[in-house]
Order: sequence, then structure tokens, then C-alpha cells
Amino acid sequence: MVALQLQSVGAYHGRKLFVEDVTTPPMRAGELVAVIGPNAAGKSTLFKRITGILKGPGEVRVEGSRAKNAISYMPQDTSANAVLTVYESILLARKQGKSWSVSDEDTRLIDEIMRALNIVSIAFRDLGALSGGQRQLVSIAQALSREPDIMLMDEPTSALDLHRQVEVLDFMRRQAQTRGMIVLIAIHDLNQALRFADKVIVIENGRMRACGTPRDVVTVEMLRAVYRIEARIEKCSMDHDHVIVDGTSIA
Repeated sequence: MVALQLQSVGAYHGRKLFVEDVTTPPMRAGELVAVIGPNAAGKSTLFKRITGILKGPGEVRVEGSRAKNAISYMPQDTSANAVLTVYESILLARKQGKSWSVSDEDTRLIDEIMRALNIVSIAFRDLGALSGGQRQLVSIAQALSREPDIMLMDEPTSALDLHRQVEVLDFMRRQAQTRGMIVLIAIHDLNQALRFADKVIVIENGRMRACGTPRDVVTVEMLRAVYRIEARIEKCSMDHDHVIVDGTSIA
């Protein structure tokens, strides 16, 4: 079973250390981990360090992975080659670094992912003709097509309507459980994090402020200190914890 652990991890942009000293307990197969924090806190930078796009001190420890490409990364920027169709772009992502021969398994998996994300109807539409939300769904399909052990998703639902946000996050939680993946999602919606995440990591000013279960991490005190808001945490009709914002704190 795959496990991911960060040990004193930092990340450089040029010569400047933007993220530093992030140490987590092991993240396990089947878990969805929400990474939260204010804008420019370092969430995207941390993801790029985990994938190896950025360099820095510390160790990103991946254990138990048998996949050639253990980590799949979905960045915020979903721009792509506009002349490709949706299906072609997913197939290209699937075959990256592999034989270009298309197997029955390739076709079956891509069809399964497209059906699950409800994008079959746009399979042969050019990427350049898609809306922002549709491009996000295609990016999710591309990342899943690689069958990674670890998926890093940087604000994957930011362009989706509320119904599709809930659909996609529920789908990704089920994917983590059924495929034995670790899914890390950078997200701003704290209520979605409370509802879908098994663990929450809080990043502030390039440092990890907290890591643990949603109930332990998302507290009134954390919201006041990190987000500078006055809020309550109450149960919603579905018995999930829910953040209710009363106002902003005075800095």
C-alpha cells in the first residue's frame, strides 16, 4: 500500500525559499487530504515541490508504489493544445512515457473515466472550444488516466458550479478508496474540505500550521488566526461540520 510522508520539506523559487520545514505524518492509500490556507500561502508551491517541478531541502518519501509514474499532478492552469479533441488529450496523457500502441484496456479505462465525469458528450470537441469548467473536468480525466498512486489536484473545482463541485469531490473520494490512491487537493472551500477530507493540512506563509482530522484542524481558533474571520462551526442537515462566517477579525 502506498504512503506519502514529507520530512522537513522546503521549496525554492529561484534562490528564495517560499515553503519551508513542512513535516507530515504518513498519508495512506485511500485517503483524501485537503490542503487549505489563504491565497499565496504556498499550497501550489508545495505541490510543485512534491512532484519535483521545484527543488528544495527535505525529503518527499513515497513508499509502496509500484507505478512507473507514481505521482500525477493537475495544476491550476488547465491550458492545453487547442487543436486536440478531448478524447485525444486524455489518450495522450494516458500514453505519456509508454508505448504508443492503443490497447483495449486504454480504451476501456478512458471510456470509464469520461462516463464517470459526465464528459462523454464532449469527447470529440476541440479543447479550445471548451468552457473553463469543462477544461477542469478534462484535466481531472487526464490525471486519472495515468492510474497514479498519488494525485495532486490544485483547485480542481474552482471553475465548476456547486453541483459539479460536490459531484467531483465525492467522485475523487471514492476513487481514493476504490483504487487505493492518495489524493491531495488544494481547496479554498472549507466546508467542502470538512465534508470530503480524511485529513486537512493548513499552510500559512510557507509553513505548515496544522495537520490532522478535519474536526481537529478546522477550529474557531484556527479560522481566526489564519483567515482572520470570526466564525462558528455547527452541524448541517447532513450531520457534517459546517463553517458559518459571522464577520472578519480586526488585524
